[in-house]
Amino acid sequence: MAKKKAVSSKTHTQQQLNDYANQNNPNNNAYKARKSNDMKIKTTSRKQNSKRHADLEKECGAMYPLDWMCYGNPFDFD
Repeated sequence: MAKKKAVSSKTHTQQQLNDYANQNNPNNNAYKARKSNDMKIKTTSRKQNSKRHADLEKECGAMYPLDWMCYGNPFDFD
């Protein structure tokens, strides 16, 4: 079973514990704000990566991800 993330009261102040609890409570505005920020970051980084990839394809020609197994004998690695 996966270990759940937690914050220790031995290493954090009460305000830090409260902030952590608020950001991980679905009924709190801090949680909703954190989730919306995470989604914005994910979509913008995806758009930036796809734009960079498209620019690279224009510059170098069509590029495809190549698997190393296609060009080698898989039994060489035993």
